[in-house]
Amino acid sequence: MNHESIVGHSVPRKEGRDKVTGRSQYVDDMVLPNMLFGATVRSQIPRGRITKIKFSPGIPWDQFVIVSAKDIPGKNCISLIGDDQPCLANELINHPEEPILLLAHPDRHILPKAVESVKIEYDPLPAIFTIEESERRSEIVWGEDNIFKTYLIEKGDVDAIWVKADHIVEGQYTTGAQEQLYIENNGMIAQFDDACGITVWGSLQCPYYIHKALMALCSLPAEKVRVVQMETGGAFGGKEEYPSMIAAHAALLAIKSGKPVKIIYDRMEDMAATTKRHPSRTRHRTAVTKDGKILGGEIEFTIDGGAYLTLSPVVLSRGAIHAGGPYYWPSVRIHAKALATNAPPHGAFRGFGAPQSLFALERHMDRIAQVVGLSSVEIRRRNFLQPGQTTTTEQVIREPINLEKLLDHALELSDYHSKKQRFANENRLGNIRHGMGIATFLHGAGFTGSGERYLSSVVGVEGCADGSVRVLVSSTEFGQGTKTVLSQIAAEALALPYEYVSMAQPDTLKVPNSGPTVASRTVMVVGKLVQSAALGIRQTLISSNLLAETYTAEEFRAACQRYVAEHGEFRSRARYEAPPDIFWDDVKYRGEAYAAFAWAVYIAEVTVDLTTYSVSVDDFVALQEVGKVLHPLLAKGQIIGGVAQAIGFSLYEKVVWQNGRMQNCQMTNYIMPTPSDLPPIRVFFEELGNVHGAYGAKGIGELPMDGPAPAIVNAVEDALGVSFDFIPLLPEDIMDWLAASSEKNDVIPAGGVR
Repeated sequence: MNHESIVGHSVPRKEGRDKVTGRSQYVDDMVLPNMLFGATVRSQIPRGRITKIKFSPGIPWDQFVIVSAKDIPGKNCISLIGDDQPCLANELINHPEEPILLLAHPDRHILPKAVESVKIEYDPLPAIFTIEESERRSEIVWGEDNIFKTYLIEKGDVDAIWVKADHIVEGQYTTGAQEQLYIENNGMIAQFDDACGITVWGSLQCPYYIHKALMALCSLPAEKVRVVQMETGGAFGGKEEYPSMIAAHAALLAIKSGKPVKIIYDRMEDMAATTKRHPSRTRHRTAVTKDGKILGGEIEFTIDGGAYLTLSPVVLSRGAIHAGGPYYWPSVRIHAKALATNAPPHGAFRGFGAPQSLFALERHMDRIAQVVGLSSVEIRRRNFLQPGQTTTTEQVIREPINLEKLLDHALELSDYHSKKQRFANENRLGNIRHGMGIATFLHGAGFTGSGERYLSSVVGVEGCADGSVRVLVSSTEFGQGTKTVLSQIAAEALALPYEYVSMAQPDTLKVPNSGPTVASRTVMVVGKLVQSAALGIRQTLISSNLLAETYTAEEFRAACQRYVAEHGEFRSRARYEAPPDIFWDDVKYRGEAYAAFAWAVYIAEVTVDLTTYSVSVDDFVALQEVGKVLHPLLAKGQIIGGVAQAIGFSLYEKVVWQNGRMQNCQMTNYIMPTPSDLPPIRVFFEELGNVHGAYGAKGIGELPMDGPAPAIVNAVEDALGVSFDFIPLLPEDIMDWLAASSEKNDVIPAGGVR
């Protein structure tokens, strides 16, 4: 085959031209005949019982379609992992944005006033809003166990390590909620007729999640539920599970009205009502030798799940498994729990629990270094996992990773040692302080444990009548490059030009269930299946004597055209089969948690201005081993975007809560970093390959969310000599610390620890 490799090259994005020319169609661009517009009437209290609903005069209510829980034809729930979240509240309210009624009208501009004119009376009940309150008051408030999920990971003999320790280091670390803040707000259109059932079009990540939810809600068979992804303007996990709620609301209005219904959230509703990153608290107690080797420890990882289960169990799982980081723990006990509070449910967000637990671990590693008297670099070097050793879940590291080499390379790229020395001298005078911080970490690719086995994903590759090839997957494009990279994989497998391959629109009527577009699984897991299915197309043509072992693109096109003309539909499918050396024990929560890990060392350089109390990130080095980089430009963009998002998580993005409701739900008061707030983000890759991924690829999308926060806060400590163990770290936090230090007649040290 005369074919120049496509994998490893930055080919043009499949959807790029349509996006930049304005031809891409988003859900709010779509208009159907006789379409109505929908809106949601929500609770105004965090917890209580509905006693009365009144419709104020002055609104022509006879012109509205009104839907309540009694109009639901199937089960009143948003089916996902558990069925505890109602589609519409019938009696009990559990958070202040709980949907109660749905309204639809031909004029979208009338809807806001109509929503305000629905008056709901409640019998309020006590509510809880924090992890600590949930722990203290669960029996009083909930009357039942309010722990959504727990996990226990145990390795070795933790009880025996404490007497052997030269140091026992303790710490508590917290992270706040974070809004995904995608460019395009959530939106859905639904249409219903008795013959075809329900069809929804929308901005979404996971078509088959919505498909499952609508089957249960509408009491319809699979063939009468169709979900179509429109062009989607960003997601970051925020369009993983919540679109099922919006699709359900649009579907109910469409069923009752007999007309298509569009629901598009404005920014305020989108920020206030939808899911966010889970707030977390992590406690570490670690036994360490005098030379800095970890003997073992106890880790307690707790997340705030909000009012309903949603995806908290899997967020908790990944956070717990990543809590030990890239280090060797001879003995460890990890307790993990997700608690209920009376805030809107928290859900998926890039990183999926790992950014929370890894922030705690990497801050704790710096604390251990201080206690033992070692540098931040050396404490990590002495505890890195080596090939042949086991993770906290007793997974043997079979990858040929050399974390010490990765660390040395990052130190060289960042000029770490010389800058630290220079900053130590400069920080003795003036109000400007500089610091360097480091984080080393890992991220598992694919669903955790047995997840990929349970999903049993299927993909298809189709030879078309014109001789081109089309990839059939439910994996969605929302800016990260799914269409491009999967097309590259298919083209590479078939030795065809990239232009010969197209992607089918994710549509549950037309594409198989290749699983959700989450968990850094698209390229590694789905891509491997695309590669296999594409090879099936090639082999079929060869075995049919239509194609030689070596061929040109033109010969392939002619063979494909002939096969379709003679046999009709020409599709090859591939189903996921777990590798024989990947096994997970769901009962003991032990074994191969992931088929592969990505590994990284991130180094942040910061300036702290003690006049304005602000922190700026001046330089950022992101070095990662992610297997084969299939599209260098997209891969670099994923890292830059993830680091930028994590800088927001670290220093800017604070969700202000009041009685379970987000108060700063506008882009004028929810502060995120702009380009002027970001440093040069210098991205570097190591490529060791991965036998489980397409052409050696691993997951990449979530990894850059994990490391920046601890690297930045470690750098702030290096600059000020004070430990901050929470994020976001805002100027007022530094100001409060300075005020407290002044009251104690304390001074700001020039470096080191207080």
